[in-house]
Amino acid sequence: MLDRDQLFKKWIFEFKPLLFKIINVYSNTYFDREDLFQEISIQIWNSIPNFKGNSSAHTWIYRIALNTAIKWKSRNKNTIDSTHIQVGILQENVEPSTQLSWLYNEISKLDKIEKSITLLMLDGFSYKEIAGMTGLSVTHVGVKINRIKSYLKDRSKLL
Repeated sequence: MLDRDQLFKKWIFEFKPLLFKIINVYSNTYFDREDLFQEISIQIWNSIPNFKGNSSAHTWIYRIALNTAIKWKSRNKNTIDSTHIQVGILQENVEPSTQLSWLYNEISKLDKIEKSITLLMLDGFSYKEIAGMTGLSVTHVGVKINRIKSYLKDRSKLL
């Protein structure tokens, strides 16, 4: 059994791409991303004793990161300009494609529930899992996903 410090390091390493995906959607500057990463890391660290294994570590980390990002954005909404989102600065200088940048930019314009649903959908969660994480009904999740897809399709025609 891993101790708290080992588990924290393992999870941060293992779920780094997931964390940065959420961070990139909810923040747009290098300093905001650094700040949000710290906030999420602190929440993960503080929550480790509460992890009982009732869900997968992936799902549990996702919920912590998403909830932390939503709260962080609410507290910092006056300092965030989502029209100039930059993707990948903290991802070891990986240059993202234009389409990926466009997608993150469009996702950043959605409301907090739609952002959450979109990220969960892109990570392959089922409607039922998304419903469980967001508190929405499965039907409502389906409606939201269809609306989000329509929105993104319409926005892509403007390119």
